[in-house]
Amino acid sequence: MLAASLGLAACGGDDGGSEEGADAKVLTLWHYEAPDSAMGVAWNKAIELFKSSHPGVEVKFEEKGFEQIQQNAQMILNSDSAPDVMEYNKGNATAGLLSKQGLLTDISDEFTKRGWDSKLSASLQTTAKYDEDGIMGSGKVFGVPNYGEFVTVYYNKKMFDQYKLAVPTTLDEFTKVMDTFLANKVTPLAVGGAEYPAQQIFYELALAKSDRAFVDDYQLYKNKVDFKGPQLTYGAQTFTDWVSKGYIGKDSAGIKAEDMSVSFTQGKFPILISGSWWYGRFASNIKDFEWGTFLFPGNTLHPGSSGNLWVVPEKSKAKALAYDFIDITMSPEVQALLGNSGGVPVAADPAQITDPKNKELVETFNKISTSDGLAFYPDWPAPGYYDVLVAGVQGLINGSKTPDAFLDEIAKPYHENLADLGK
Repeated sequence: MLAASLGLAACGGDDGGSEEGADAKVLTLWHYEAPDSAMGVAWNKAIELFKSSHPGVEVKFEEKGFEQIQQNAQMILNSDSAPDVMEYNKGNATAGLLSKQGLLTDISDEFTKRGWDSKLSASLQTTAKYDEDGIMGSGKVFGVPNYGEFVTVYYNKKMFDQYKLAVPTTLDEFTKVMDTFLANKVTPLAVGGAEYPAQQIFYELALAKSDRAFVDDYQLYKNKVDFKGPQLTYGAQTFTDWVSKGYIGKDSAGIKAEDMSVSFTQGKFPILISGSWWYGRFASNIKDFEWGTFLFPGNTLHPGSSGNLWVVPEKSKAKALAYDFIDITMSPEVQALLGNSGGVPVAADPAQITDPKNKELVETFNKISTSDGLAFYPDWPAPGYYDVLVAGVQGLINGSKTPDAFLDEIAKPYHENLADLGK
């Protein structure tokens, strides 16, 4: 993600409300979406609409990097430099932890008063609610997602056609496709091992042997998880096999997500496994070849959830304005723009999504969501787990860790967190 800071300002009078922070003259807003991504396009429009409906309020928008917020959120939100509204990663380890620490505003009343509850399906509300231990799925509302997301497989149709390859429908067919590329001296997968993409491949492989009960145990602590059980063992061993076979390049341990996406855009790799958040950028930036998507072959569960959350820090000085901005991002106009820019809106009229490719993306997400196929993300269960998984999967890529050692490494903080919660 880009880490530049941009400034957008407006001028005029007071917004006239009586709620907390309604008489504020400045709304400070942070997010980490690139300007040409679907979310970046939609949220720029939301800022424009906010400014026109709130004359006199200055909007101070700062675009942050994902890693920047991931690593520094607690320190920032505990200080007087906290923004009024910000995009933040959802899940126990992130939004859940901040809610437990008292750093986020409980927005339960606004959630029902403004009708956001009626716009979000029950499965999408899972990531908005956190209990007193910071575990998602129940309790108070601490954030609002206005888009959905899921991990899918992007493929270069030109390269598939070159080797007369069909879209695989099973994991066995998928490995045969990758074998064909290898036989022609083409590394099949674009992978970002220095950030989140590689761990999502590991999780996709674990989900190949999983059901809803396993996901609920792993993510929601319904029952104890055996890290040496069939699901995670298969994920770690198969990921390692993919590296040794050459499906995943050993140099990918040092590749960031942004560089991974650029390499696919440039046609250097035939396949990329990552999130729907790249869709809009690929649609805008890929000019030299046709591309498409398919769900990870054979899986009924996929990494995915609501998108990241708009949260209102407890130290926000303009909470009412923050709620107004969130409301605009949930409006029909912004939701339709999100969908038509390659995003996955949660409250759009499907008839307003005009591009066939974008409509297909939205329909795929709706299909996964309505069939209870969203399995969240592997780094969610425990605070600091994201970095543990990045380092662990990098060890599998560069050969410094065996699958067994990797599973021991990721089990330790998971079980420590359970112990801290008294579970």
